[in-house]
Amino acid sequence: MASLEDTFVSLPGWGKGLALVGVLVLLSIGYFVLVQGSISTDLEAAKAQREQLQEQIRDAERREKQYLELTQELANREAADRQNRRILPEDAEIAAFLQDLNRVAELSGLTIRLVEPRPEQRQELYSKIPVVLALSGRFHQVTKFFYNVSKLDRAISMENIRMTQPKLLPSGELVVSVDVRATTYRRPRAKRN
Repeated sequence: MASLEDTFVSLPGWGKGLALVGVLVLLSIGYFVLVQGSISTDLEAAKAQREQLQEQIRDAERREKQYLELTQELANREAADRQNRRILPEDAEIAAFLQDLNRVAELSGLTIRLVEPRPEQRQELYSKIPVVLALSGRFHQVTKFFYNVSKLDRAISMENIRMTQPKLLPSGELVVSVDVRATTYRRPRAKRN
């Protein structure tokens, strides 16, 4: 029985070349199937994973942008709510309201003759808190008082304004007496669950 080596040696040159080409073809096919095929499969899987990760990054960036917009909107709403609570508080805060009116009257140079708080009047969306005032002073002081009240943070309406005929004081000053109902408002308390 002739060995493989003996058979190879006995082959003519073209047979040896053909055998060598056959072995190289078999090795190339084996390399392609085993190595190159798995590399191509891994490369395709990596590309798909890369696309998936990039989509996740884009989604995360969209959500981050949305989060930042919502955070900014919430901050703006909280600032607006704080401002609204100053304009229309939940508590009556009568003492602070009267103190503001007194301060404005003093700054305007008026004399307060009467301060008479009236009962709160509940409405559907708010409550009215009226206070009757009797003031006296020069006409421009009265107008300055109304102007300064309009600049207060809290919502205040001046209603039923009655002025008397000016009186001439011995000092030569003209003084008017003003009766007015200053009404402020409060919002109903938020219901908690």
